Amino acid sequence: METRVAVMSIIVENYNTVEELNAVLHEYARYIIGRMGIPYRAKNINIISIALDAPQDVISALAGKIGNLRDVSVKTAYSGVISE
Repeated sequence: METRVAVMSIIVENYNTVEELNAVLHEYARYIIGRMGIPYRAKNINIISIALDAPQDVISALAGKIGNLRDVSVKTAYSGVISE
């Protein structure tokens, strides 16, 4: 199956949503290369970056699930790296 490397940027504006977000990310753990989370206490938000290597439809599905969470924003950047 063809996979792509991508980076997902997530901003969580409501701490109560973090548990739901972690549950969604756990579902997709096999595709996650790495994850970095930064609590920005001065603005009361969390900034999370996720590196992925997954099929295009899996990346889109994950972004959709995250984007449907309350007070969560997500953007995805795709690399040109595609592999079988």
